[in-house]
Amino acid sequence: MSAESGIPSRLKITDGSKFHLSDFKTDDRVGHDKKSAHTRIRDCVDRMTILQGRLAAHGSHGILVVLQGMDTAGKDGAIRHAFSGLNPQGFHLTSFKTPAGPAEKRDDLWRVHLMAPARGEIAVFNRSHYEDVLIARVHPDFVRARGLDPDTPGFWDKRLSDIRHFESYLTHQNIVVLKLFLHISADEQKKRILKRLTHPEKRWKFSPSDLAEREKWPDYTQAYEAAIQATATPEAPWHIIPADHKWAARLMVAEALLEVLEGLHLKVPEEKLSDALRTARDTLLAEDSKKP
Repeated sequence: MSAESGIPSRLKITDGSKFHLSDFKTDDRVGHDKKSAHTRIRDCVDRMTILQGRLAAHGSHGILVVLQGMDTAGKDGAIRHAFSGLNPQGFHLTSFKTPAGPAEKRDDLWRVHLMAPARGEIAVFNRSHYEDVLIARVHPDFVRARGLDPDTPGFWDKRLSDIRHFESYLTHQNIVVLKLFLHISADEQKKRILKRLTHPEKRWKFSPSDLAEREKWPDYTQAYEAAIQATATPEAPWHIIPADHKWAARLMVAEALLEVLEGLHLKVPEEKLSDALRTARDTLLAEDSKKP
């Protein structure tokens, strides 16, 4: 199967100069329907499993998936469903929280670069280097605690510029940067937080800070807009994933990664079928003839 439509071009941001989140619907199904979504996700996963093997065999490209979104946007669920069939040997997941330990005194991108994928691998950042221009921007005391001054003129513009150049550098090293913003409405977030409170199996996810952060919705919206405006490029575009419908968002995340894998045009590595491999095969088959 190929990703028939993938992510529509209208949801891909390659130039953020005129980007505003309000221009994008959070409940857009992008032509999909719930009934067939689960089958389509399985088809995507099956195809990605094959292409991941080719990615590892060729070893010429890596893929970095950056997942961002407001709290309850569905990042964890998207990972569980869209990436469920990937081989753990060539796949790793990292979640970047407030810098602590050795990272506290290091530069912002030190810990990020350490977790970037090698060529032949897929890495997912569930909350990423963008936290340094999102939660840190909404809560500048986090920055001050690290001995930095967020009130320095141009401080945030410089951080965003560093991120843009870092991602550009990765692409020059054959690391494809796939950035996905799960776009959820405030009303839908309210429903999901209430669900956490009313369902025993989900209560562990709730923290009193969830409500405090919800009150800062306009601040986070402004921070996200500034981040996407500054870092959406043809090399590393942003994809705005409508996330009010979990099933639709999960499908679009799967299709986005499949689209990247298919775009690499990874052929079956026939050149690996060398004389050495044929000799090894013949040696193993010859063992049968030596048995008493």
